[in-house]
This record gives sequence, C-alpha cells and structure tokens, in this order.
Amino acid sequence: QVQLVESGGGLVQPGGSLRLSCAASNRPVSRYATAWFRQGPGLKREFVSGITWSGRRTYYADSVKGRFTISRDNAANKVYLQMDSLKLEDTAVYYCAEGRETSDWFSYYRQRDPYEYWGQGTQVTVSS
Repeated sequence: QVQLVESGGGLVQPGGSLRLSCAASNRPVSRYATAWFRQGPGLKREFVSGITWSGRRTYYADSVKGRFTISRDNAANKVYLQMDSLKLEDTAVYYCAEGRETSDWFSYYRQRDPYEYWGQGTQVTVSS
C-alpha cells in the first residue's frame, strides 16, 4: 500500500512563501504521476498542480500559475510544491495524490478519479 505524507504547511503572511513536501513509501515499480489538490473552508477539493513521473511535464491551475512551482526528486521519493506570493485565498488543506501515468491521467489529471493514493493533508494558512 502506497503511503503519502505531506509536510511543510503552516501560517504565513500574505506575500510570503512555503514549500510543501510529499514523501512516498511502498510505491510499486511503476510510473506514477503526482498532483497537489487543496480544499479551502467550505469549498470543494480542487486541483492545484500536477507533474509527470519524469518531471518533464507540469500542470497548474490558473489561480496559482506563476506563483507555485511543482518539482520532484524520484531518488528521494519526494514531490515538492514551492508556493510564493501567497494570498489569503490560498488558505486550505493541501493534499498530495498519486496515480499511474496512463492516458487517462493525462486526460483527467485535474479530477480526483485518476488518483489511487492520497495523503492526509497539511494545513496552509495565509493571514496577516
């Protein structure tokens, strides 16, 4: 069973930065794509960013494009989300998710369906 553990959340002022980490363990030998989703208070869980197994392709929600950067280190079994210029509306629980890198993933990566494994989430609060 793949386990995903997020870390790096916290309280930050508007305009500040945080770097989230997602550590994977017990992953089978296969190509897994990874994504970050978030769920703000009273809101639905939404896609934030995704990255292919190789790291060569990255995807972002319009709301974070230019401010967030996703990356991965497969040797360390980690995926990162660098969040800069944080805004009040970025406040949410951030979740890491992984799914096999299939044609379905490329078609539906913004939705929850392609992801087999989810972490427990890490809270990010942007407040002055």
